[in-house]
Amino acid sequence: MRIALGVEYDGTDFLGWQRLRHGPTVQAALEDALSFVAARPVEVTCAGRTDAGVHARCQVVHFDTEAERSTRAWVLGSNSQLPPSIAVRWATPVEDAFHARFGARARRYRYSILNRSVRPALDARFVTWERVPLDAVTMQAAAQALVGEHDFSAFRTSACQARSPMRCVHAIAVAREGEYVHIEVQANAFLHHMVRNIVGSLLPIGRGERAPGWLGDLLAGRDRDRAGPTAPATGLCFVGPLYPQPAGLPAEVSSAPGDRI
Repeated sequence: MRIALGVEYDGTDFLGWQRLRHGPTVQAALEDALSFVAARPVEVTCAGRTDAGVHARCQVVHFDTEAERSTRAWVLGSNSQLPPSIAVRWATPVEDAFHARFGARARRYRYSILNRSVRPALDARFVTWERVPLDAVTMQAAAQALVGEHDFSAFRTSACQARSPMRCVHAIAVAREGEYVHIEVQANAFLHHMVRNIVGSLLPIGRGERAPGWLGDLLAGRDRDRAGPTAPATGLCFVGPLYPQPAGLPAEVSSAPGDRI
């Protein structure tokens, strides 16, 4: 039997998603909890790995098991074994052909910036602080140069293991909500540090240090050394993947008819 889960987590205290030998990871904690419920080892596959300090609103994973448990048991049993910073939100049986990674048609990230003169206290784990006033309207206009299928080498870390730098950005939106500036990006897939590197190049534009056209020039130049620095992990949240509706998953990770995926 194959089970899909929706998982949210605060990534602050983890070395990222992927299981490692030398420190705590989200995958290790989740697999340990599921193995307790199943009374046998469980290995999970996720929609998209996140880096150290990056959060997730609805990471989707799948696993195979012979253990007969109700969806309620998978959720409540796992949560009883997980640290407070990780929660299984839902569980549902899926077809054996479902694959959390390869079945996803799009992935969505949100980057949050607290834009005020005073550093954060309550939100410190979930936002990046920028004291210089940002022009979100100009950032939004500049960001549209990234929409479409492009070579994103300028926004790719040197450690990226992807075979190709080509990615298709479906939409990118920059908007201010009071003291916060949010950057939301949807793409078919992302390169390593791609969102954080995009944000790092949008910030100089928002501060007025670079012209709006600079972002498009960076994209065309394909030179990571010319782009802005990698933005901190704290502000980044994996909103979740999107799957075709026949997958039978909750609405928040299912594409509606006509959605661009």
